[in-house]
Formats: sequence, C-alpha cells, structure tokens
Amino acid sequence: MLIKAKKTSDIASSEITPKSVYHSRRQFLSAAAIAGAGAAFGTIAPALAAPARGLKLADVKETKWTQEPLGEKLTKYGPVTKYNNFYEFGTGKTDPAENSTKFKPRPWSLAVEGAVEKPGVYDLEDFLKPHQLEERIYRFRCVEAWSMVIPWVGIPLADIIKGLNPTGNAKYVAFETLHDPRRMPGQRRRVLQWPYREGLRMDEAMNPLTLMVVGLYGEVLPNQNGAPIRLMVPWKYGFKSIKSIVKMTFQSEQPPTSWNMSAAREYGFISNVNPAVNHPRWSQAKERRIGDFLKRPTKMFNGYEEEVAHMYAGMDMRKNY
Repeated sequence: MLIKAKKTSDIASSEITPKSVYHSRRQFLSAAAIAGAGAAFGTIAPALAAPARGLKLADVKETKWTQEPLGEKLTKYGPVTKYNNFYEFGTGKTDPAENSTKFKPRPWSLAVEGAVEKPGVYDLEDFLKPHQLEERIYRFRCVEAWSMVIPWVGIPLADIIKGLNPTGNAKYVAFETLHDPRRMPGQRRRVLQWPYREGLRMDEAMNPLTLMVVGLYGEVLPNQNGAPIRLMVPWKYGFKSIKSIVKMTFQSEQPPTSWNMSAAREYGFISNVNPAVNHPRWSQAKERRIGDFLKRPTKMFNGYEEEVAHMYAGMDMRKNY
C-alpha cells in the first residue's frame, strides 16, 4: 500500500475553525435546546474544526459505489473526523479526536483464528498487500438518529476471507478491538466490557458491500475513525462497524457482541437499519444528516435493500432487531 505525504498547507482555510466552536456533546445539546435542533445541526455541525489532513493513499480504484448515492452530498471532512463514537477514547462525541492524537497505529498486527485454513498473526501491511484498495461512498447511520455520507477506502471483506480459506464450520466471523488502556484512555472506565467485540454471519461478511476500511477521503484512516483498520457494514447501525481491529475469529456459534452484552433489550445481534423498529428510548423512523436543518425518513437497510434484503428473507425483522 503506497502513501504520499500531504502538506498541512493544503488544508482549505474554510476547514480551520477554533476548537471551542464545538467543544462537547453537552454544549451541543445546550445549543440545540436554545436554537432548535434543526438549526443546531445546520449551523454548528458543519463548522466543526477539521484535524490536519492525513497521508494520501495511492492507486485507489473507483467502483460502482464511488458515485454519491442518490445524488446526496458528502458530509464535510470536519464533522466526519470530529464527531465520532469511539468509546475507547471517551464517550463524548469530540473525545475521540481530542484523546487519540498520541495513539500510534503502526506497527500493527491482526490475528486470524478458528475455523480457517490459514490462521496466524499477520502484519497489517502483509495482510493487505495482495488486495486492491477501493473507494466507496456509503451512508453511515448512527443508532442515535444522525447520519453522514462518507467516501471510505478499503478492501472488500469477502476478498480477504477468500484468501484465508475458512472451513465449512465457519458460520460467523467475530472481531475484536485492541485492548490497551495505556493507549486508549477510554478503556480505563468500565462503560463497556472490554475489549470491544462484534460479529457477522458469514453471508453478511461475504456480501459485496462489506468493507474493511483503511482510509477515508482518499487518505489514511484517522485515529478517531478507527485506525488503522475497521469494518464498514453500511446497511447496519454504525456500532456494528468495529474499529481498530486486532483479531478475526471464524466460528460455528454466534459470537457475543459488546452492545448486546451491555444492553440486550436495546441492541440485537442483527442490528439492521429498520425504521419500523424503534429503539426503546427513541424512534428510528427519521434521521438527521449532519449539516442538514430537517430530519428525513430513515430508509430500510439504510437504503441498501436491493443488495441485502435477500439475506433476511423469511426472518421476523422486529424480533431479529
């Protein structure tokens, strides 16, 4: 994977704003109460200060998913890299960007275990080297009723899995995030059962949409967005797209997942975007795109129904939330 340096002087002046403009989720909620939710998202979110831009990724292939979906505009770089959920660096939306600046995602290794013919501990560069990087513009939908449209760069998970040769016993793929409280200060608090865990059925993992992400906006993935490698499953809620992955395990049984372990009533294993199924504490019927004034109807499977609905034919999507 080739990268070339990009000077900080290349940053657009419009993306440089004081950190105090958007300091914390609490301040944002206060502003929303005063100015109204629509105005708050329409004026404050786009003004988020963008961190220094990263190293450019070379030889990235465009795909049929590179075009902006349904004519939607990309979310600006600032909100994408400053308004995040990544509890390993804190529970506030701006905590990940503020608390991950010293995190060093290289060198990095990834363990492959379980029902697979090529288990082992792989250096990340060797793990990625045989594969072509692709750019894809996907919607990112948070369970908290906000969303973004982001140009991700990565490798189809199906391509990686094929190279590892899973056996017939592999019905699920389980993932784990790095557990290192020294490097990830949010793990010093027991807000979740660390390490963060997620999992997919094998058919979900092999779906052409599922991506192992190493970058966004054509650049190396920032720390706060899950560097150096994360999952992206665009028809599911964002918490399914686990960050800073250090282990993949192929297994016959459904794996435990962090949010289901923490609050099973609120977060099921499937976690498909389904506007007909409300979170116990709020409606999922509408979402607000970061930067927009008004909410919009939530689309089934986050708008990817044509590509993924067949995998859930005959399932009760209210029970299997």
